[in-house]
Amino acid sequence: MATTTAAPRPRARRIPDALDAIKQEYDLLQADRDALRAQRDDLEAQVAHQVGEVSSIRRSLYDLEVQQAKVRQHYEDELRRLRLELAALRHAAPPQGIPGFQPVPDADKRPKPERETSPHDVEALYPPRPHPSDYQLPPINTSSFPDELTVPPDFRKDGSDWFAVFNPRIKRSLDISLVHNLPHASVVCCVQFSLDGKYLATGCNRTAQIYDVKSGAKICVLADETAGKSGDLYIRSVRFSPDGKLLATGAEDRQIRIWDIAKKRIRNIFSGHTQEIYSLDFSLDGRFIISGSGDKTARVWDMHDESVKVLTISDTDSLNNDAGVTSVAISPSGALVAAGSLDTIVRIWDVKTGALVERLRGHRDSVYSVAFTPDGRGLVSGSLDKTLKYWDVAALAARKEEKKLADKGASVCTMDFVGHKDYVLSVAVSHDGQWVVSGSKDRCVQFWDIRNATLQFVLQGHKNSVISLDVNPIGNMLATGSGDSLARIWRYNTIP
Repeated sequence: MATTTAAPRPRARRIPDALDAIKQEYDLLQADRDALRAQRDDLEAQVAHQVGEVSSIRRSLYDLEVQQAKVRQHYEDELRRLRLELAALRHAAPPQGIPGFQPVPDADKRPKPERETSPHDVEALYPPRPHPSDYQLPPINTSSFPDELTVPPDFRKDGSDWFAVFNPRIKRSLDISLVHNLPHASVVCCVQFSLDGKYLATGCNRTAQIYDVKSGAKICVLADETAGKSGDLYIRSVRFSPDGKLLATGAEDRQIRIWDIAKKRIRNIFSGHTQEIYSLDFSLDGRFIISGSGDKTARVWDMHDESVKVLTISDTDSLNNDAGVTSVAISPSGALVAAGSLDTIVRIWDVKTGALVERLRGHRDSVYSVAFTPDGRGLVSGSLDKTLKYWDVAALAARKEEKKLADKGASVCTMDFVGHKDYVLSVAVSHDGQWVVSGSKDRCVQFWDIRNATLQFVLQGHKNSVISLDVNPIGNMLATGSGDSLARIWRYNTIP
């Protein structure tokens, strides 16, 4: 029996079937793509919603912080007012008015310490020197100043963001005005005028700046590019050489850099301190530069041969184991070095011999600033106990000129300057020897008559601690540096 075979399927029929299969697969892929796009859009919408919620939370936190700062400032102002009222009631006397305008008590009536110092609470009484960031405080509202600063209109002067209050109990003899506002990128740790009064140097984080006093223009920035880039490196002290050609800077990396200003290059580096350098001072002849450090030493560096003389605090009777040096000053004659310390004592050394010739005791907390008077017969110190003291060191100066050493204890405190409401961080004496100026963590600068410690006026010119100040050697100008990242130049004038 013969068999028959099926006719082969035409080739033309297989091609449309293949195309249909491809089209079906393409449709499936397109459907998957659309589903994935929809999922992506949903996820993006969810992320956008969550980002919006986070932003809303951040705004709420910021508003809460602002509100908390306002409440805190109101609380502090109210507390200060109540304390003043309580003090007035206790003494059965009329309100004191402006802080610091009370007469200075007689020597035998000076306030005594509230309690004896115990070895167990020394650290609480004498805290270590703060980091520059510690100086930054909540902003102050200058539109509503405390009630105790209320005085007649003739005794108050207002600027755009500052004010000054003059002592209503004495005849007004001074005026003050803002000349230049110098913004910085960080806390301004130090300020100093050149000896010719034409320039102002400032120190902040990693850089020192030099400004033209007349125009306020920044003419120079000094930064050591070889210093490590990690962390902060605050310039704690700046000092012009007497000829104005060099600038010395002391920093947290324990080095003193001597800059050639014209070349903007480092000329010398003095190393040897084992802790941060807090203070520098040049002798008037430019031969020596003095440094003070947290390592309990002051050092006298010879600019000619780069030798060094180390003045070490090794007192066995120190009240505080931490006797780090916070401030140094060399007398106008160049014969004596004074150093303020964390252990409340001001020490004075003979520059030539390196001998400790005097210890000045009286402050009840760390001494943060010292300054000689222009004649070298007086020394002013400022402390965390909120006071300044004037020390009569004429006997030391006179004996030094006669090539004799004065007996220790010959220098006495003859005046107390009482008025600041918080730590006194900086002091300066005008170059005519007439005024003492002080800056404080209470944000105020106070101007005092050096003859009788009478407060002339209070300047509220910063919104944070006044860390450093200096008086121009030539004109009636004052420079201030603050935790609000501003340096300011002021002009003060006498009123006939």
